[in-house]
Amino acid sequence: MANTAHTLLFGRGTIDISLPDSAQAHVIQKPDFPPVAEASEVFAAAMASPVDSATLDVLCEGCKTACILICDITRPVPNHVFLRPMIEAMMSSGIVAANITVLIATGLHRPNEGAELAELVSDDWVLQTVNIVNHFAMNEDDHIDLGVTPTRATPVKLDRRFVEADLRIATGLVEPHFMAGYSGGRKVIAPGVAHHETIRTFHSARFMEDPAATQCNLAHNPLHEEQLEIVKMLGDVYAFNAVIDEDRNLVHATFGEVIASHLSAVEFVRAFTEIPVGRKFNTVVTSSAGYPLDQTYYQTVKGMVTPLDILEPGGTLIMVSECAEGIGSSHYRDAQAKLVSLGPDAFLETLLAKQLADVDEWQTEMQLKSMRGGTVYLYSTGLSDADHALTGVQRIESIEQAIVDSVQAHGDPHVAIIPEGPYVVPMSKSAS
Repeated sequence: MANTAHTLLFGRGTIDISLPDSAQAHVIQKPDFPPVAEASEVFAAAMASPVDSATLDVLCEGCKTACILICDITRPVPNHVFLRPMIEAMMSSGIVAANITVLIATGLHRPNEGAELAELVSDDWVLQTVNIVNHFAMNEDDHIDLGVTPTRATPVKLDRRFVEADLRIATGLVEPHFMAGYSGGRKVIAPGVAHHETIRTFHSARFMEDPAATQCNLAHNPLHEEQLEIVKMLGDVYAFNAVIDEDRNLVHATFGEVIASHLSAVEFVRAFTEIPVGRKFNTVVTSSAGYPLDQTYYQTVKGMVTPLDILEPGGTLIMVSECAEGIGSSHYRDAQAKLVSLGPDAFLETLLAKQLADVDEWQTEMQLKSMRGGTVYLYSTGLSDADHALTGVQRIESIEQAIVDSVQAHGDPHVAIIPEGPYVVPMSKSAS
C-alpha cells in the first residue's frame, strides 16, 4: 500500500508518483501568488507605470525603427499577451510595421521556425504584420563589435538588428537561473543575441566555476556583472519582464529601463521562488518543469543543479524529464561523450585550460556540480539507449522503486519532492 500520489510536471502534461508507506513526503512548491486581474490588465498596468523610464508612447517619439527581443521556444513566455499591444502602440506612434523587427534571442540554440515559430508567437496578427527573425550567433556579419567589457575583458559582439534599432526592447521571463542568478532583462541581450565568442566567454570555466555564479544570486555574480556592463556599453535599452505561475499565467510584470525594471521584477519574484526548507534530504525527487524545458537532456541539467542546497552530501537525486527531442545538439552530444570517456575530474581539467568554452559544453560542466553533490538518477521516456549512455547518470525505469531503494540505502524516510523543478529554488536555511 502506498501514500497519496504526488504530481510532477512532465512533457506537456504531468506524471504521478506514489511513495511507499515507509517514506514521508515533503512537497516543496511556490506559495500561491496573490489574485490578479486578467493577463491583459497585468500587461497594461506594467506599461502604465514604467520603472525609471518614460511610457512606451513617449519612448517611440522620434524613432523610425524598433527591435523587440523575445525568448526562444525553451522559455514559456506569454508572448501572445504583450507582443500585439506593444507593436500596435509603436505603430500608433508612427513607427511603420516594416521597420519593426521581432528578434528571437536564441543564443546558441537552434532557430525556431514553421509550426514552432507560430507556437512561440501565438498570434497570427503579429506573424503577418512585422518581421520575425532568428538570431544566429555563428553568423559573423550579423553582429557589431562594441569592444570588450572594462572589468573582465569579455568580447562584446551583439546582433546588429538590435544594436542599430532606434528603440530597443528586451522581453522575457524573470525566474531563477542556475548561473546568472535570475533570467530575463539583461540576459535576453547577452547571451540572447550575442556572438558566439561572447557566449563562449560567459560559459568558460573561469565564470562557471565561480561560486557566486549560481541561482538566485546577483551579488558579485560574474555573469550578472558582465551583463550589466554590456547593457551600459549598448546604451538605452528597455525591458518587459514577465512573471508566470505554475499554469503559465502572467501574474506580474514590469516595464522600463532594462536594469531597473528587471531588478524590480526580481525583488517581486524572490518571495515565490526562493523557498526556505530548514533542512537537507538524502532523497530528492524533482522535475525539469515539463514542456518546453524538459524537451532535451541539455535543458534537464538545470533541474539537477537547482535543488543541490537541500541535498545531503552523497544523497540521491532523482530527476524526472521527458526529453522528447533527445539529448540536444551535436555539440552537446560531443561534450557528454567526452565526460563519459574522461570522467568528471579529467573533463573539468580540459575546461579549466580554455579561454573560450566549446559550444554547449557548459551544460556538461554544470552537471559536474550535481555529480559532486550526490548520485543522480534519471527517469525519461524520450531518450534512446545510445543517448542514455551519454548522460553520465544512472537510468531508472521506475521512479517509485528508485525512491524505495534510496530510502532503504540511506535509512532515512524523508523525501523531498519538487513538482515544478528549476522554477523553485529550495534552500536548506530556515525561514527568517
